Amino acid sequence: MMPAALKAHLETGHTTLCRCWAVKRSDGVMFGFTDHDCDLTFDEMQFKANSGLSAQSLQQATGLSIDNTEAIGALSDAAVNEADIDAGRFDGAEVRAWLVNWADVSQRMLQFRGHMGEIRRAGGAFQAELRGLTEQLNRPLGRVYQKPCTAVLGDSACGFDLTTPGYSTEVTLGAVREGQIFVVPLLEDFEPDWFRRGVLRVISGAGAGLWGAIKGDLIKGGTRTITLWESLRANIQPGDQVRLTAGCDRRFETCRLKFNNALNYQGFPDIPGEDWLMAVPRQENRNTGGSRR
Repeated sequence: MMPAALKAHLETGHTTLCRCWAVKRSDGVMFGFTDHDCDLTFDEMQFKANSGLSAQSLQQATGLSIDNTEAIGALSDAAVNEADIDAGRFDGAEVRAWLVNWADVSQRMLQFRGHMGEIRRAGGAFQAELRGLTEQLNRPLGRVYQKPCTAVLGDSACGFDLTTPGYSTEVTLGAVREGQIFVVPLLEDFEPDWFRRGVLRVISGAGAGLWGAIKGDLIKGGTRTITLWESLRANIQPGDQVRLTAGCDRRFETCRLKFNNALNYQGFPDIPGEDWLMAVPRQENRNTGGSRR
């Protein structure tokens, strides 16, 4: 609902309006932009003028239809730069947009709140799709009836404390290939394949804050090689610090033996197999699922 003071200002017919945007990345870094020719400040945040960001007309709808728009802007080292976009730091960033009376910033109305979707860049500029809060309603909810665990290791459903000694470690990279293959010390206290299906998180250097899912954990020739499913899109160098977290294959045996967390297992290990579901009553022999001969 539009504040009464802003509504009264609009009814005068002589307005001093502008738009302001706040962008908050997943790593907590925040940016403020305005299309006014001077910097503005409210909510303890500065919105910079001439910072190269603007937005197209907002499409708003009633009901559960998705509000959407697009933000366009220029790439710069001071605000949104190509390296951060390429590294995925703006993926899913929270976006808020206000209509503001620049002569009295207390007269403002929040017009949009959502997240960044697809980001395209070319010719020194970028274009980002903005998706409203109702976009979240498109995500499936509920549990799936299956043998593997549906929780993510360490989340509230899993309940396992990843800070427990023996399940994570910080190491210095010895070599990096294509941002996907990382050579680390042998780490004799950790069994082979201990980190497979786990997470590698960069904690220093140009890629600080980025992470990737571990595909392989190979010990060979006195070193340990960690391979990710996808390359990290940053200039990661030997000498950078990373944190390795143990992996989970979501099987009940792994939950019980590797993590001692069977009570929180979120799968159904005793679900009947296909041969049991397709079995029919018989007077002789057992329904083993094998040949009838």
